[in-house]
This record gives sequence, C-alpha cells and structure tokens, in this order.
Amino acid sequence: MTKLVIFTDLHMVPEGKTIIGIDPFQRLSAGIAHVNRYHADADRVIVTGDLTHRADSASYRRLKGLLDELVPPLAITIGNHDRRDTFLQIFSNAVTDEDGFVQQVIDFPDCRVVLLDTLFAPPYDYPRSHAGFLCARRLAWLDRQLETAGDLPVLLFMHHPPHATGFSGMDMIRLTNEVEFYDVVKRRGNVLHIFAGHVHRTISGSSRGIGFSVFKSPVHQQPMPFDTPDTSLSVDEPAAYGIAVMTDTGILVHTEDYEIAVREAVVA
Repeated sequence: MTKLVIFTDLHMVPEGKTIIGIDPFQRLSAGIAHVNRYHADADRVIVTGDLTHRADSASYRRLKGLLDELVPPLAITIGNHDRRDTFLQIFSNAVTDEDGFVQQVIDFPDCRVVLLDTLFAPPYDYPRSHAGFLCARRLAWLDRQLETAGDLPVLLFMHHPPHATGFSGMDMIRLTNEVEFYDVVKRRGNVLHIFAGHVHRTISGSSRGIGFSVFKSPVHQQPMPFDTPDTSLSVDEPAAYGIAVMTDTGILVHTEDYEIAVREAVVA
C-alpha cells in the first residue's frame, strides 16, 4: 500500500522574517520532525508548490536545508509564489520534463503519481500570474502520462485546484483552463484522485466525478468566509500536512494537524 505525505504552501521567508507573526521555518521544521518520527515509512513526501513567499534565493536555500532533513524521499513542484528559474538554481537536482517544467511521473506497484507544474509564468506579471495555467505542452505531457499508465490508477498533484472551491477570491486565481484540463483527464478515465493546495484550507469533494483533496499550509491559513475577494487575508490556525494511502479498494486521505496532534489518548 503506497503511503504519501503531502505538504503545500510552505511560504519560506529569509531568516528573521515572518508572515503575520508566524515563522515558516519553525512551522515546517516541526512538520518535518513529525513526519520523520511518525511517517518515516512513507514512500514519498510530495510538496505541491508555493515553496517560498517571495521567490528569493535566500528563502529557497533555507527551504532546501530543511527538506534535506526528511527521511522519506522527496518529490516537488512549484506554485504561483515561486520562480521556476530561481527554484531550479537552488534545487539543481529537481526533476523536470523535457520542456523544463517542474513535473514528473513516479510509478509505485499500486498507483502512478503525476506532479504538474501549474505556474502561469514567465512573465511574472502579478496578479495575472497568481492564477494557474497548463499550456499545450504541459497538457500533452499529462496526456502521455495518463495514456501510458497501464492498469495503474493515477494520482495527480498540482498547486492550483482545477475547479472552484467555494472561496470567491481564490477561485478567481484557480487553474484558468480547467475545461481543457478535464478534457484530458476524462479522456483516459484513469485518474483516481486530484491533490492541490493554494487555498490554505482543508477541502474535499469531487468534480466531474473525480475525487479531490486540498490541504492547509504549515504556515498561515485562509479565513473561512467564502465571499471575500481579498486573497491576501490570512489567519493563524494549526499547521497541517496530508497523508494519502492506497488500499485494495481505492484511496484513503487524512489530514494531520501536527502542531496540536496528541498521540497518548486518555480513557474517558
């Protein structure tokens, strides 16, 4: 049974900086220690983008030092707060496709994992590039990975959700070409589940008949009101990561609020 740990929206900052008073380095460090202690048997730790807050080299270097502490192997892609070129300068061993996009395919005995690069840049034209996009080359690459999956069910990992999640501001900067994306996904009929980040909330459901999960950040979270158009609003809620486990009948998806998790239960 393949076991995957999922982090998203790490938003690393240079030393001495914080986000709404929260230290992303400390939060992620605690998360990595938690994974190493309780989930060292994971087949992969997958990180789905927004690796840094400002896409600066210093933050990428700090992040790499932390991620190098992981016991399970790492698979990584990028999000709208990242710069592809700067990321690849620091993460020089990161896997890319033949066109230089930060995406990869990993086969396990019971599933195929596909990481997608949904960064809508260059040019880095904010706020336009905060939305997600999969160009024709990336969609063609995805189609090939789905076509060659054989009998393996496919798990897709991407930063931007490919459909609305109910948060009006964040939905304006979701994957912009969701129709084309789902045309490719539905054509093959072998995608079991879609994982995303970007929204900084725990969200699950289905779209076009395919299940999806969105996870919270280790750092700041999206406030709960659905109708706010401001995508910069943040609240301090417990840090989290996701856990996905393949089973004989499908997939189980959990969320671990590791800052407040208690392992030694008390009998009532």
